[in-house]
Amino acid sequence: MHISLDWIYWAISWILLRWHGVWDAIGVPDHAVLGTTWSWILAIFFLVVTVRVILFPVFVKQIKSQRAMQALQPKVKELQEKHKGDRETLQKEIMELYRTEKANPLMGCLPMFLQIPVFLGLFHVLKRVNPNNQLKELYGWTAQQFDSASHATLFTAPISGRFGSSASELAVLDSSVTTVKIIAAILVAIMITTTYLTSRQMILKTGWAEDPQQRMLQRIMLYGIPASLLISGAIFPIGVIIYWVTNNLFTLAQQQWVLRKFPPPAVNKANLPSRYSEAGEKARAAAAAREAQPKSGGLLSRLTDAAKSAATPQPGATAKPVGKGATNGKAAPSRQASSKANGKQPEAKPATDGKALAPKPGAKPVNPKKGGRRPAKRQ
Repeated sequence: MHISLDWIYWAISWILLRWHGVWDAIGVPDHAVLGTTWSWILAIFFLVVTVRVILFPVFVKQIKSQRAMQALQPKVKELQEKHKGDRETLQKEIMELYRTEKANPLMGCLPMFLQIPVFLGLFHVLKRVNPNNQLKELYGWTAQQFDSASHATLFTAPISGRFGSSASELAVLDSSVTTVKIIAAILVAIMITTTYLTSRQMILKTGWAEDPQQRMLQRIMLYGIPASLLISGAIFPIGVIIYWVTNNLFTLAQQQWVLRKFPPPAVNKANLPSRYSEAGEKARAAAAAREAQPKSGGLLSRLTDAAKSAATPQPGATAKPVGKGATNGKAAPSRQASSKANGKQPEAKPATDGKALAPKPGAKPVNPKKGGRRPAKRQ
């Protein structure tokens, strides 16, 4: 069974020719300026705009599907824990969850899949743009439009030329192999980089999927497709690569706007099992308990504890006066002994006036046990 793709070629040709007619009517020159035929380059650029406007409802559904998939990640994680080791049951449960919640895991790739016919159509249309082609009026083209497109260039490289074009093919297009290879290589490098960035931008904002199949699909989008462009980029006409790069830049800008306008919902971390949750809480509680307990050990801490216990009166005990020569019931070392130990001469004691310390006639005797005050010294 043969499936005709002529309708795609007609549609792509119609959009491309309409935009070229718009720029030609505005006054954009149809000849090369700075080695570039801007009327055809702008026609390819606005072909991207037209396709993206048509696919915008699909893009909105893609964003909604990604939000739904992200909201289901905790439930997917629970299913993985529940059916660990049983992949068949796990896949059935996950697909049932997606069906119940009306989440489509393939919706994230749908806009790219829908653009594949556009790539194929533009590839076919530009590949046949050759001055030696006798079928110039195919797919709605006029002979004048066909001749103009066959000589359209980007920095002197024809838009129908490819990285793998032979010297004889490029001689017909009035171009050199070196020029085409340099321009095509630069565009392929930009195409690979922007393709990687579009996938990376979305994954960084929404996170990696918990579903193994979804995660594998994300890895293919992030690494597989950019790697495949190293090979396919050599057979794409320069005009198709211009379309791809423009489409990637448009996607980057559109995704950035959507992610800022409608940020991804915050995932409830309480519903997500974490290897740090239970063990971490126990460790933090144990550390807090250790901090609350008084630290033991060390000479300074023992001396501090002894001083506190000595200062606290025991129940039923009678307070004893503490003399100058006693400390906690022990004789304190004399100044003379400490001075000798330090190698210093003992200081001379000041003379004491016995009369001044004697009680005055008629005064009541002082009882130290009742907390009486000693007579003050005379100055």
